[in-house]
Amino acid sequence: MSQKDQPALVSIHGGHSGEFCCHAKDRLEDIVKAYIEKRFSWVGITEHMPPVNDDFLYPDEKDAGLTAEIIYQRFIRYVSTCRKLQKEYSPAIEIYVGFETETYSGSEQFVRELIQEFQPDYIVGSVHHVNNISIDYSKEQYEQAVIVVGGLDELYCRYFDQQYEMINALKPAVIGHFDLIRTFDPDYRSRLKKTHIQKLISRNLERIKAFDLILDFNVRALNKGASEPYVSRSILLQALDLGIAVVPGDDSHSVETVGLNIDRGIKILQELKFDTRWRIPPTQHQ
Repeated sequence: MSQKDQPALVSIHGGHSGEFCCHAKDRLEDIVKAYIEKRFSWVGITEHMPPVNDDFLYPDEKDAGLTAEIIYQRFIRYVSTCRKLQKEYSPAIEIYVGFETETYSGSEQFVRELIQEFQPDYIVGSVHHVNNISIDYSKEQYEQAVIVVGGLDELYCRYFDQQYEMINALKPAVIGHFDLIRTFDPDYRSRLKKTHIQKLISRNLERIKAFDLILDFNVRALNKGASEPYVSRSILLQALDLGIAVVPGDDSHSVETVGLNIDRGIKILQELKFDTRWRIPPTQHQ
């Protein structure tokens, strides 16, 4: 394949920065410059939404002395800064200003309010909690969620049910790291194929197809030592059969992680014969 025929470098889910996220590093402008330096065609900057209230602060946010109101004010600065960078760097890169949702008690209405107030170009619909307990911040919290719902299979089922509810309620342009629930489960490959879990996965994928949404092929899992990105291969093949658009996301959290492993993700999608003329998410304004 000639250089001209190579798929464009893009990230549909990226750009977390230490300026606006406690578990990230570096200034957002420096992260944008890193995307330009690495010759990305376009990138979606999708910072986390602020928490609904102080009950949903992450431990690092509590340690930093933050409150939901402080993070909300920071989010205002994020959108303003990102819009400024979008305009300033438009000759070099196409930037989309978005945010990543949470899925827990009270989040649905709050997301609607954030969309109304800030008019993002698009949102990434993600699930990081099951029964209001974080499932990807730490192994300890993951195990607590397992106990609360009554088992690991039950945790998967509840996760995919919450994801289904979120998809129906918000119809986000992009579904973030579809199978994040596997994050602390070494046996996830066999668990994802269990009949009762697979039924929920198929249902969710069919709804994603019906709404013509995009799956984030999130390579951040590789940065953390996983053997494959989110989405897992078994689910990826189902998405391919359904004709669902899949687009790489680096989920970058620093200058250092901008574009990290995106080439590996693209190679996987090429080998499986996905369309690599990457779909740009329809913006909220269209």
